[in-house]
Amino acid sequence: MCGIVAIAGKAPVNQALYDALTVLQHRGQDAAGIVTCESGRLFLRKDNGMVRDVFHTRHMLRLAGHFGIGHVRYPTAGSSSSAEAQPFYVNSPYGITLAHNGNLTNAHVLAKDIFRSDLRHVNTDSDSEVLLNILAHELQERRKFIPEVDDIFAAVAGVHKRCKGAYAVVAMITGYGIVGFRDPNGIRPIIFGERDTPEGTEYIIASESVAITSLGFRVVRDLAPGEAVFINSQGRLFTRQCAENPSYTPCIFEHVYFARPDSIIDNISVYKARLRMGEKLAQTIQREHPDLRIDVVMPIPDTSRTAALELANQLNVKYREGFMKNRYIGRTFIMPGQGQRKKSVRQKLNPIELEFAGKNVLLVDDSIVRGTTCREIIQMARDAGASKVYFASAAPAVKYPNVYGIDMPAKSELIAHGRSEQEVCELIGADALIYQKLDDLIAAAREGNPDIQAFDCSVFNGEYVTGDIDDNYLDALQASRNDSAKNQKEKGSTIVDLANG
Repeated sequence: MCGIVAIAGKAPVNQALYDALTVLQHRGQDAAGIVTCESGRLFLRKDNGMVRDVFHTRHMLRLAGHFGIGHVRYPTAGSSSSAEAQPFYVNSPYGITLAHNGNLTNAHVLAKDIFRSDLRHVNTDSDSEVLLNILAHELQERRKFIPEVDDIFAAVAGVHKRCKGAYAVVAMITGYGIVGFRDPNGIRPIIFGERDTPEGTEYIIASESVAITSLGFRVVRDLAPGEAVFINSQGRLFTRQCAENPSYTPCIFEHVYFARPDSIIDNISVYKARLRMGEKLAQTIQREHPDLRIDVVMPIPDTSRTAALELANQLNVKYREGFMKNRYIGRTFIMPGQGQRKKSVRQKLNPIELEFAGKNVLLVDDSIVRGTTCREIIQMARDAGASKVYFASAAPAVKYPNVYGIDMPAKSELIAHGRSEQEVCELIGADALIYQKLDDLIAAAREGNPDIQAFDCSVFNGEYVTGDIDDNYLDALQASRNDSAKNQKEKGSTIVDLANG
C-alpha cells in the first residue's frame, strides 16, 4: 500500500507536494519521493525514510517547477532498498516519471514481455517499474513527436489491456503534462481536485481526499474504474474512460484500516463507514453474545477508535482509552519475524492500569491478521488486572492473502486461515471473540454509496475480483511472503546496501 499525489500548478509545487505526502504518510513510511519538471528538465529526490527525513531544505530548493508527482511507500518487510523508492523514470519516449499504488498480478509475465518484445530493461523487482515501461511502450507505439490527448488516452487503454491487478497511477510526461488513471476494477483509490488562483486553475490528483482538502483544493470526484485524467502543459484538463469493460469493486480494507477517517473514498465517508461498523458489531454482540457482562469498551489505537466509540454507544457501556500509543513504532503486521513483532507491540502500547483493574473489558481492533498483536494486548490487559478480556474485530476473519497491494503475510501465517472462531479465540487467549459479519461490513461501507454493487473482499472470502488468481499464484505468493523468505531477502538487501556504500 502506498500514497500518490500529482499537482499541475501555476506556481512552484514542491511545498504543496511535500505537504500532501505528509498528509498521506499513513499510507507509507518506508520511502518517499518527489519529482518536478521545469523547462523540460526533471528534478528528483527520493530515499528511504519518512517524508520529514527524506526532504531537507537543500532538496526542496532543487525541486523546481510548476508540475510534479510524489509517492510514499508502504514498508514491505525485508525490502528496504532505496532502489525501489518511487517515482521511477524512463527516458524514452519524452521522459516519463511514474508513481503507483497497488500490485500487478501478472508483473512477472510482463517483465519478460518487456524484455523480449518491447526491448526494455527493468532494473528492480518493483511492479511499478514494469507498469512504467508498459506505459512508455504504449506511448512510443503511437510514433508521435508531440503526443496529443488522444495518444495519452490510447496509451492508458493499452496499459489496461496488458496489466492485471490493482493500480492507481500518477505519471508525468516531461514537458507535456500529468496523467492519472485507475485499474478497470477500481480496486485502489484515486481522486482529483482543483482550486482557482489569479493565474488560473490548478489541479491535484491523490490517493485520498484529505490530501486535496488539506491543501485548499476542492474535490471534483473520484476517478471511475478504468478512467484516466490528463492535465496538459497549458493547464487544461481532460478525462476519458479507457477500459473496455470496467467494473466497480473497490477494496473494502481501505475503510477498515488504511484510509484516514477524515477521507472520503468512492463517495463514502471513511469515518461514517467505521461508525456503522461499530453499530453492526454491537448488534452482533447483542444477538449472539447476550450473556457477556461488559464493564468497559476500549479501542486498540488508532484505527479502531471510531468503531469502538459507536459500539460502546450502542451497548450503552462506558468507553475508555485503556492504551497509550507510541506513535514512533511502525505497524506490526508487516514486520519481519515474530520476535520483532512481539517486541514492537510492547513498545507501541502501554496500558493505563486503573482502567483495567477488576473489570470485564471488551477490546476492539480494526482487524486480526497474524494474531500477534491482539494476543500480546490481551495478555497486557490481564497483567493490568482485567477480570475478563473479550476481543472484537471490526472486520471479519482475515483468512486469505491480499494480492492487490497490501503486504499481508502468507496464508499459513494468518491466524484465522483454516481455523474456527473458537480456535482463534483460544489462540489469542480471549474469554470471547466477536468478528464482524462480512455482510454487515459490506452494508456499512455500501450505505455511503449504493451505486457500488460489490467490493473486493478477497482477504475475507478468497474471491479475487480480477479473476486471474489461482492456487499456483497463491502458492508462489506463500513462498515469497512467509517469514523465512522475508528474513532471507532482508539479509540479501543488507549485503546489497553495504556493497553500495
